[in-house]
Amino acid sequence: MKLSILGARVIDPASGLDQVTDIHVEACKIVALGAAPAGFVAVDTIDAKGLVAAPGLVDLNVALREPGYSRKGSIASETRAAAAGGVTSLCCPPKTKPVLDTSAVAELILDRAREAGNTKVFPIGALSKGLDGEQLAELVALRDAGCVAFGNGLESFRNTRTLCRALEYAATFDLTVIFNSQDHDLAEGGLAHEGPTASFLGLPGIPETAETVALARDLLLVEQSGVRAHFSQLTSARGVALIAQAQARGLKVTADVALYQLILTDEALIDFSSLYHVQPPLRTRADRDGLRAAVKSGVVSAISSHHQPHERDAKLAPFGATEPGISSVELLLPLAMTLVEDGLLDLPTLLARLSAGPAEALRLPAGKLAVGGAADIVLFDPTASTVAGETWLSKGENCPFIGHSLPGVVRYTLVDGRISHQA
Repeated sequence: MKLSILGARVIDPASGLDQVTDIHVEACKIVALGAAPAGFVAVDTIDAKGLVAAPGLVDLNVALREPGYSRKGSIASETRAAAAGGVTSLCCPPKTKPVLDTSAVAELILDRAREAGNTKVFPIGALSKGLDGEQLAELVALRDAGCVAFGNGLESFRNTRTLCRALEYAATFDLTVIFNSQDHDLAEGGLAHEGPTASFLGLPGIPETAETVALARDLLLVEQSGVRAHFSQLTSARGVALIAQAQARGLKVTADVALYQLILTDEALIDFSSLYHVQPPLRTRADRDGLRAAVKSGVVSAISSHHQPHERDAKLAPFGATEPGISSVELLLPLAMTLVEDGLLDLPTLLARLSAGPAEALRLPAGKLAVGGAADIVLFDPTASTVAGETWLSKGENCPFIGHSLPGVVRYTLVDGRISHQA
């Protein structure tokens, strides 16, 4: 199919392009930016005057809940929600049932994602069998089955020597390892950031050092092993400072932050709402400011949703008995636009952190608008507003932003030139 997108403000952070122009698509690819190629006659057109055209967003952490947790979500429902948020490529973590530690599970996820056709899905394989941190998973077989990186989530390796050997093995095959740095012993039993809010509410705390102690160890092991590393879900100002120091030493590490950590603080817990129960926890205003500064400077090159949908009952128990996580992928672009509205980032920088940055971190074939490249495009109206929850596609309604008016509306999401979402 031949498609022309006419009159959009085209922003491609990867190339620095920012101008009002046209995009022409044929056979799943972008064939021209600007004037149409000779002999090109569009079968369909999209009048995009007043809209921004950008690379489809790349989300590095979206829990699809399939296989094993169908009451919380499915590949079909959560990729549909992601497309509504402007996402065309996403990574799903290995915490499924069974764990994503075999080729069969990876192939199942990829087959069902292709059937759904809403977004491109890139699985993250388990670094250890069963995520138990004891035996190394079959990393090369998982890579060959389609896994783009490997991690253990918040399930830590209790034996540092075992972790070191795992990193050395991954480095041998040039595999990317994703770290969610949190010291198990310091965080065990905690529900909120250790500070005045947790003390006032009587909630057991997780100190900042749960992140920084583990992060310091992990960075040293990365340096020793030479593995390609990405640090995910950073929460503290001191944590991103450690990443900045490592990058200044020449260590090739990248990092992402959950979007809600750039918006919320632990003060949101004051009414005991389980909608704000997340792991790692929301931290202080100073930490949020540190995360925002790191995103602005590029020390943190990726913003992700860290989408975790839950069934209604999972959030109805007393705070400490509820399951952590926020369902937010279908609000990724509007929520991120609040950072532009607040003057923290300009629009091209924000789009870089949502597309080119995450794609580069995990070496994904995504995140840019280039002639000959895949026609993965988001078209959005930056002047309109989204009422969160007015329509809701995710199975998980555990989102504290429902009912809020957010800047920006995703009008179209295109995957390989095909419209996967239209407002």
